[in-house]
Amino acid sequence: MSARTVYSTAGGRTCPKCGWPAAACRCSVAGDQPVPDRIIARLRIEKAGRHGKTVTVVESLPRNKAFLKELATELKRTCATGGKAIEDRIEIQGDHRDRLRELLKAKGWVVKG
Repeated sequence: MSARTVYSTAGGRTCPKCGWPAAACRCSVAGDQPVPDRIIARLRIEKAGRHGKTVTVVESLPRNKAFLKELATELKRTCATGGKAIEDRIEIQGDHRDRLRELLKAKGWVVKG
């Protein structure tokens, strides 16, 4: 259930989808970010909210759908597992931090975590 503003003394427009002020709305951001020359990727694993299953998360990536989709496909193929691209991160099923760290460093990226 989404929270909807019933009454507010604050002036300004709000987004009809998320209820945030129009200037700070994330759902109305149009277009993709350009892919920078120097990418800093952060690796971590998550288990919370996944029924005990481990997921490797590659985050702090540029918000570019085509770039993320292509990178997610490459990472999934390298790890021989499933996963998905979400906004500015990629989730790969299982603990593949070591394998992903080597692959991303080979691309010339800075990898943290």
